Amino acid sequence: MHTTAKGPNFGPIAATGPLSLCVREPHVPAGRLVAEMVPPPRFDSVRFDTYIPDPNQPSQPEAVRVLDGFAGGLGGAHALGGGRRGFFGFGKARASKVPAGPRGVYLDGGYGVGKTHLLASLWHATPAEPALKAFGTFVELTNLVGALGFQKTVQTLSGHRLLCIDEFELDDPGDTVLVSTLLGKLVDAGVALAATSNTLPGKLGEGRFASADFLREIQGLSAHFRALRIDGEDYRHRGLPEAPAPYSEEQVTKAAYATEGASLDDFPQLLDHLARVHPSRYGALTDGLRAVCLTDVRPVPDQSTALRLVVLADRLYDREVPVLASGLPFDQLFSEEMLNGGYRKKYFRAISRLTALARDAKDLVQHA
Repeated sequence: MHTTAKGPNFGPIAATGPLSLCVREPHVPAGRLVAEMVPPPRFDSVRFDTYIPDPNQPSQPEAVRVLDGFAGGLGGAHALGGGRRGFFGFGKARASKVPAGPRGVYLDGGYGVGKTHLLASLWHATPAEPALKAFGTFVELTNLVGALGFQKTVQTLSGHRLLCIDEFELDDPGDTVLVSTLLGKLVDAGVALAATSNTLPGKLGEGRFASADFLREIQGLSAHFRALRIDGEDYRHRGLPEAPAPYSEEQVTKAAYATEGASLDDFPQLLDHLARVHPSRYGALTDGLRAVCLTDVRPVPDQSTALRLVVLADRLYDREVPVLASGLPFDQLFSEEMLNGGYRKKYFRAISRLTALARDAKDLVQHA
């Protein structure tokens, strides 16, 4: 609700002034990392029947058919026992026949073809209670290992029926080996796997398909995965208008004061603050926000800063937080050198997602 108070030169304002991301330094306990390994809020309600295939891309409905069957095959007891075997997977388990066929699927396609929608739909369709299914990005999984330690992470996830990994980071060799080793332990424990991935630097081509890279990087696990190629264009640009032009600083500020739960930050200062907060905490950084308002958006100065911004964009997109901005449009955030380099795919994904959130934010100005 809005009060009847007036800000300087503004209309009605929120009961309190806007929040600031730059003053937030959240601490995230390890237990929260485990509990939050579920599809993000944006994907709470997605299902296979809410995925809208492109009629010109037959691989899309085929992927839905295969994944739906894969989910159905995960019903019943855990592959190595009857359900969860006690806290952290310990306890006596009943023997059970390991299901035939690959215990993993890999969704192979460019950004914006709906891989995360399908991955989350698989999580929802798998007939097991939420505590027996885990969903997270590659970065979130490595953060879990860092918080719990390798052995306890194995113990924690070994009793699960399904582990979904979104955006497997093939561009980080050290972490790839770590997670590949973890997945080997989980496969041995009977956990089914599903993954999407980013593309290796130097292997981008058109930034589209990475299944050969993925299967090579996970080495001995490749036999456990069936690759599903999903062709198509970025759905966020399918039949949608161009991204709205940035608003004036006065419009952004006015909207921030008029919107309960909105944050208001200077973009360069926010970039500086992100360097002081570990990316594993960017989700917590956005807790409770209903909108993000940014002034003076300008090109990102370097690659380290750009990669941090990519993570923040992902977390905002997951949580469906609209982003209202003044300054330059989001398609001018990254330099030509960045867009032609090894992290090209990440930057285009961030532009796509921030553009979608900018469209969502237009009502904030109209209602301010």
